[in-house]
Amino acid sequence: MAHEDVGAPAPFAAPAKGTVVLYRGATLIDGTGGAARPATSIVVDGAHIRTVAPDGEIPVALLAEAEVVDLQGTFVVPGLIDSHQHIATPPNRPVAEAALRRQVYGGVTAIRDMADDLRHIADLARSTLVGEIPGPDIHYAALTAGPGFFDDPRTWQVSQGAVPGQVPWMQAITEETDLPLAVARSAGTYATAVKIYADLPGSLVAAITAEAHRQGLGVWAHAAVFPASPAEVIGAGVDSVSHVHLLVHEFADRALTTYKDKPPVDRDRFLAGDDPDMAELFARMRERGTVLDATNTLWEWLADDADTPGEKSRAGENAELSAALTAQAFRAGVEISTGTDYETAPGRPYPSVHDELVFLVERCGVPAVQAIRSATLVGARSMGTEDSMGTVAEGKLANFVVLREDPLADIRNLRSVVSVVKRGLRLDRAAFTSQNSPAGTAGPTTPLPEGTTSR
Repeated sequence: MAHEDVGAPAPFAAPAKGTVVLYRGATLIDGTGGAARPATSIVVDGAHIRTVAPDGEIPVALLAEAEVVDLQGTFVVPGLIDSHQHIATPPNRPVAEAALRRQVYGGVTAIRDMADDLRHIADLARSTLVGEIPGPDIHYAALTAGPGFFDDPRTWQVSQGAVPGQVPWMQAITEETDLPLAVARSAGTYATAVKIYADLPGSLVAAITAEAHRQGLGVWAHAAVFPASPAEVIGAGVDSVSHVHLLVHEFADRALTTYKDKPPVDRDRFLAGDDPDMAELFARMRERGTVLDATNTLWEWLADDADTPGEKSRAGENAELSAALTAQAFRAGVEISTGTDYETAPGRPYPSVHDELVFLVERCGVPAVQAIRSATLVGARSMGTEDSMGTVAEGKLANFVVLREDPLADIRNLRSVVSVVKRGLRLDRAAFTSQNSPAGTAGPTTPLPEGTTSR
């Protein structure tokens, strides 16, 4: 070609294959739920992990070949995954970039975006993937719901310039819908999943799920879709269900009708965390491998943001209910991911997934090592990406977090981030100043984190 435009700079791109870095001497918590592994080396080649082995098993020749980063006295966990985010409702590029930057510098290397304006999300996903801006990998869903849902103001926010319900990323589904075409339109947005939201009967939930799976897409659903009940949603074979508090609608006082008409439920019966009917529902989830995206701390965030004492009280009650149900689900062997469905205020130093992890440990009785597994391996399973991320293992993406303090001693120590490695690129936490700074001004690590050395 006689002329080619130059592409945008990509200062956060993954290093090229053949760029070998040896991270040596850390205590590794690998995301599987197994015991911590002291004095462990991680060999990174480009964007991927080549080797994970005890320090003493690393060949001397490799020590001479690679850049060596001494992590003695530190702890390493896999990159964290927030399995429930919305970063474009409504679209606002500076706000989204600031949130993504804080997430990745806070240890989050992937998020699951649960429906947004996918015109905006697709560009952000490309930008973080190729390294134009700092941020986690973004895996996202195209939304489906019954026609009655599309007077919700949020659907207009994410369909500006078009008609909600009639766009590929937000489709109204009826019995007359050509489902193969509808799912193909969803896939055309580059979504990796279909989200099933509201106002659909169990038969349509099952039909959408079957067609999406046939076309190779995941299916992420609300735990109750109204009129589809939780048992119908789980029975349809969806891959994950969101919002643990919605599960109680399986036992509502009357039949479910629409999303806006949620019937009363005797919530007090579930607060002890040992309800036998709920136990049967959790058993079905465990047998099917349905991931529970609990979104516990959403209610604490809503309580803090409440305008009236009544709203604050209701949010607190839902937080209490969520804690009891999530604890019962964990004891039942259900896979629980760490979705949040909100982001903390811009002035906060760490993103919301850290609060969700603290809630799991302190309010739900989940051991720290299992909470970390929820935020890593189970998070990857919720997105269908466990083959490439979620644990620190050979062949997977080099996504991990270096911590100054032991998170197994106190889950809050996940906030002692020294550096983050995302697709092999090392990001120094010290380069992250505040969300009041212009998004993306800090570049990749050049100086090493305090307390580490390199050759």
